[in-house]
Order: sequence, then C-alpha cells, then structure tokens
Amino acid sequence: MRRTAGAATLIWVLLVLVGVVVVARATYVADLSAFLPRTPSPQQRLLIEQLREGPAAHLMIVALQGADARTRARASTQLARLLASDPAFVAVNNGDAARLARDREFLFRHRYLLSADVTRQRFTAEGLRAAISDSLDRLASPEGLLVKPLFARDPTGELLGIIDSLGPGQAPHTTEGVWSSPDGTRALLLVQTRAAGSDTDAQQAACEAIRRAFAAVVAALPEGQDGAVRLLMSGPPVFAVAARAIIKSEVVRLSSLSAALIVVLLLAVYRSLPALLLTLVPVASGALAGVACVAAGFGAVHGITLGFGITLIGEAVDYSIYLFIQAAADFRHLVWPTIRLGVLTSVCGFAALLPSAFPGLAQLGLYSIAGLIAAALVTRFVLPAWRQRVHSIRDLTAAGAAVARVLERAASARAVLVLVPVLAATALYAHRGALWSRELASLNPVSLADQALDERLRAEAGAPEVRYLAIASGPDREAALAAAQALSERLAALVESGVIGGFESPARFLPPLATQSARRDALPAAPELRARLTTALSGLPVRAAVFAPFIDDVEAARQAPPLTPADLAGTSLGAALDALLVKGSGGWSALLPVSATSGDLSSAAIAQLRAAVAADPAAHAAVLDLKGEADRLYSGYLSAALRLALAGFAAIVLLLVIALRSLSRMLRVVLPLALSVLAVVGLLAAAGRPLTILHVVGLLLIVAVGSNYALFFDRTRAQPHAGSVPRTLASLLVANLATVVAFGVLAVSRVAVLADLGSTVAPGALLALLFSAMLAGSALRPGAARG
Repeated sequence: MRRTAGAATLIWVLLVLVGVVVVARATYVADLSAFLPRTPSPQQRLLIEQLREGPAAHLMIVALQGADARTRARASTQLARLLASDPAFVAVNNGDAARLARDREFLFRHRYLLSADVTRQRFTAEGLRAAISDSLDRLASPEGLLVKPLFARDPTGELLGIIDSLGPGQAPHTTEGVWSSPDGTRALLLVQTRAAGSDTDAQQAACEAIRRAFAAVVAALPEGQDGAVRLLMSGPPVFAVAARAIIKSEVVRLSSLSAALIVVLLLAVYRSLPALLLTLVPVASGALAGVACVAAGFGAVHGITLGFGITLIGEAVDYSIYLFIQAAADFRHLVWPTIRLGVLTSVCGFAALLPSAFPGLAQLGLYSIAGLIAAALVTRFVLPAWRQRVHSIRDLTAAGAAVARVLERAASARAVLVLVPVLAATALYAHRGALWSRELASLNPVSLADQALDERLRAEAGAPEVRYLAIASGPDREAALAAAQALSERLAALVESGVIGGFESPARFLPPLATQSARRDALPAAPELRARLTTALSGLPVRAAVFAPFIDDVEAARQAPPLTPADLAGTSLGAALDALLVKGSGGWSALLPVSATSGDLSSAAIAQLRAAVAADPAAHAAVLDLKGEADRLYSGYLSAALRLALAGFAAIVLLLVIALRSLSRMLRVVLPLALSVLAVVGLLAAAGRPLTILHVVGLLLIVAVGSNYALFFDRTRAQPHAGSVPRTLASLLVANLATVVAFGVLAVSRVAVLADLGSTVAPGALLALLFSAMLAGSALRPGAARG
C-alpha cells in the first residue's frame, strides 16, 4: 500500500514538473483568435484578414484635451513629430499645414499620373478649351485664391480634381492649424500602427510609445501648462491591449478573491491548516493540467480560458471535500465510485465541446476535461496517503443532521417543483424575441464608456466606422490594383446616382502601371501641345505665353518613370496605400471601404452594391459586411454550441442509464439538473439578460457540478448503510458553498463572458443541490439522518 502511494506521489511530482515547464513556455493571447473559426469559409477568411490586417485594425485616434487651443496645437505638433520618427508607426496625421503642404506638393508633381481625368480627349484642342474655361470660372469663384497660384502650371485643374477624388469623407475641423473636435476642445491625431492587429504585444508597445512621447511633450510645455493637457486614445489597437489587460487583471483579482473566500470557508469548516492545504492540491493540479493540455493542443492559451480556470476551483475542490468530511474508512469503495461517476458525467458533457469549430469552446472543453480528470485522480491516488498524516478535522455529523432536517422539510414541499417548468416557460415565452444575443459585440470586454468614447472621437475625426468593404483580389499587387480600378469605375456610378456616399480605393493613390502608361501616352509632345493651346485659347481672355510652365510640366511628365510604392513612402498617400492594399496567404487584396450617404446603407443600396461588384464574373471581387459577417459567424457558433450542449446532455443520460442500470434512478439524478437549468434560464430571461454562448457553457456546467450532488443523494437512497448520511450532507453543503462562492465571484467580473458564466452557474449549482434534496425522498428520513 505504501509502495503504491509512493509511486503515485512520484508520478504526480513528475507530471507537475512537466506541466510547469509547458505552462511557463506557453503563449497567452487575448485577441479575437478564440472567436474565429478553425476552418473558415472564403467569406470568413476575408473577415479574419480584415480583423487582423485590415485598415481599421491599425488605426488609432489620439486626442489631447485640456489647456487652451494654442497649447493643445503646440502639443499636437510636437507629438506628431515624435511619433512620425518612431518605426512603430507608418503614418501620423494631425492636419498640420506643413505635412499637408508636402502631400500637396507630391500630388502636384505627379498629377498627370494620378489624375483620372488625363485622357487623349482632354488634351485635344476642344478638351483643353473646356478644362481651361472651367479653371477661369473657378478664378472668379470663392476658390479663386486657391486656383490662381496654380493656373499657369495647371490650367486644366488636375490637382483640384485629384484632391476632390481623394476626399469623399468629411475632413476634421481645424483649430490653430491642427485637427480638432468641432467644438475646439480637443486636438486630434490619426495614427496608423505598423504591427498587425493580431499582434497584441506590438500594439501594446505602440500604445506605450504614444504615452512616452506624450510625457516628453508635456514635460517640454511651459510651467503651469504641463499638467493641463490630458491624453485620450481609442481604436482597435487600444481595445485589443485594454481587453488583454482587463482579462489579465480580472483573472488575477477574481482568482485571488475566490481562493481567499474558499480558504476562509474551509478553515472555518476543517479548523485544520494541513487539511486545508491538502484540499487545494487537486485544484492546483487540475488547473496546471488544464492549461498545459490547452497549450499543447492549441499552441496558445486564450485569456478567457484562464478566466474559466477560476470555475475549476468550484468543482475540483469538491472531490477533496468529500474525502475529508465524509471521512469514510474505505474511501476507495464507498466515496470514490460516486465521485468517479460524477467526473465521467462532467467529461461526457464537456467532451461535446471539443469538436466545436469555435476554438474558444474547444479550449474550454479540453481545459475542463483535463483539469477535472487530474483533480479527481490526485484525490483518489495521492491525497488518501497524505490524509493519514492529518489530525482529525472537525466532526460535522451534528451539522449534517441539522442540514438533513432542513432539507427534509424542503422535500415535503417537492410538489412546488411543478411550478418551475411552468414559470420558466412563461418567462421564455414573454421574452422570446430578445432571448438570445446573436452579436459578437456581446462578448466585448471593453467597457461601454470606452466604446462611446471611440464613437465620439471617430465622428470628430471624420473616420466613421467602416462596415462594408468591396474587396478586389489578384495574384500580385498589380493585378489587385487593376481589379480595384475596374471596380472603382462601377462604384463611381453608384456614387453619382446617390446609392452610396463614397468609397476609397488604393488605385487612386497608386494607379496600375498600365493606367499610368496610358495617361502618360495621352500627353502630347511639347510642339503639339503648344499648337493645340493656341487653338484652344482662341476667344478666351488669356494668352498662350502664360502657359509656358504648363507645357514644361507636361513634357516632364511624359519623360517621368511610373510611380511605385517606394515613391509614396513618407506621404499620407503611402500610408493609405499600405492600409488598403494588403498581401494575404492567397495573393493581394485591394480594399475599397464604402460609406453611406447618411447613416447606414439601406437594403436596396446593399443589393445594388453587391450587383455592381459582381457585374464582372471574371473579376475576383466581393462585398464584405464586417458586422453582419461577424454576427453570422457568432450566431453559427451559438447554434452549434446549443447542439453540442444537447449532445453532451444526451451522453450524460446514456452514461447514467448504463452506470445506474435503472431508468428510475437515472431520472432521479437527471430531473433536478434539468429543473435547475430551466429555472436559471427562466430567471435570466425574466431579468432581461440576453443569453450568450457562455451562458450555454454555464448551463452545461450546472449539469456537470449538480450531477455530483444528485449522485450522492442517489447513493444514499440506494445504499442507506454506505457511510454516514449527515456527513455526506455536510460535505455536499460545503462543496456547494465553495462552488457558489467561486462562481458568485465570477458573476461580478467586468469581463462580460466571465460574468455570464458566473451568473449562470452560481444560482444553478445552489438550485441543483436544493432540487436534488427535495427529490431525494427516503434518503432524508430522520432514521437515515441519524445513520
């Protein structure tokens, strides 16, 4: 016996060491990877690429608030200068006049390659006359001050045409020469990070770089103004970093609080520190095994999985509580069979999550299975030998007898349980329209206040949330640009007809080489242009000699090489090109964000948009509804989770039929669990809490945890002389309190998914014990209670 116990301890030590090494080397993430499919469809693959690499995933909005407008403008300019020199950022824009001047100079220098108006017709005598006449009209308009300095070199107005095409959105307000909110209380900067949206470590480094730069700017302000300016940041990179920080802090805080409360509870019950420490060994072993298995099986452990580890405290601690409180002389034959069957029911339930296409669910399933098996095995093979060295703990026989009397009175009112399905059905029917939350945003750990700030800053910066993307793909960059330009022509027709408000296209910033060549070939040689100008200016109030600089510029453009991405580096156009032209695993994709005329696109507008994108069957183009596709993805996960949970419940029922060899005993075990699930769902519906995918996991946990209670009541009924009924009841009560404490702490989490889990399992576990006792019948008779 001692040899067996020694071997079990040695194996446990070796496995703990292996687990520690695996956990120490594991990768921990808190991005969207847990919510993305393992085998995505083509549309889902597009969504994933946008969430990880799309323009929104790189964009941060920085605001400076406080002090006076001049101080904010000075701080904005200095901050932009510092960030622009940081390699972590590919673009920093605050509307600074010097930067805008550099961009305008670049556009002016390359206007004949960038302007979509440059055609052979435009440079005929008739085309030149029409273009110059338009420019003369502008000279007489309020735009005259802008046109006049350019007129001799750009009489056809190519620069203004390019600027008009590049600015379909609403530009931010300007105060003291930099971008600001409309009310002038905040200076605004748009910052584009170099790192991918999925690289949370790099995004965190970028956020810290902004804070360091801001601190340096504030330190350089005159005394008295250095404490008046405050920094605000928002955007997906900020949210990703905040989400990981929130999850990490919540896991640490709630784990510590939960463990502390359970320690206090067990100390009050045991009144023995060694017994307490030994009780926590299976819990720690299970948590270590769960994390190690997830790290080995998935390559990375998500923060939500670690948060779920708190729940393991609530169930794994039950096993050692049964061992210590029931104090069975023959634990292996009297207590262990019931624990073993309870573990198997839990494993059956969570095994149904493993095949889920939702990696988050699959991780939770593997974590639970590995953790519960490890905790149970440590309780069975390691703890009994160690327990022999612990002095007797407090005798809870009297307390168990008191519990028996209370539960017996509750059992006499078991008829009221008929009301549970009736009331639950009523609540579900009354809230049937809003019973389920089918939006991925319901899992967002970022606070509503931060989300509201993001919406406000986006509106002030003229960067509204992009929902619809037209995507043109190609095997290489040139093919993607060509596809984008062809698609742009069809989208331009929708803008002219008012179907959509506008769109962006990388082909505006870098036209395909073939297009650049065609525009360059459309430019006439200097002698021919001079002759056409003479004809075009006949009757117009301007002499041909004025346009000598124009002729020189056209001739220079005819000889210039085509633009490349390297030419755009360091300009706002280059940053926009990097955001809208991305390389993926299957080639290149050109992104064309589409905006509505006002509000959101109507269903009719969406239909016309899809028709325009699909008009060329040979083109590889599609429309991606980012929010719609994300919500459909999550809705599919939710439906699959429900099916898997039902499959897990069916597996539990089948296991119980086989193990108990009695349909009536199986029903006595399953019925209180089913009533608990119905009651919790009804309570959540009545409280107006839409159910999420974590509620489904919580319902499965109610069955897993509650099955232990129901099985012990079944054992007491089937084997009335197997152990002390009062001690059994005392152990069930203490185990239930530990579970309720662990999940009750989770219910107050700031992370929605953890709060959903806690608010489901805490009341569910309590009701499972109560309902199991009420249906136990003869197991609670006074004679049995005195056992």
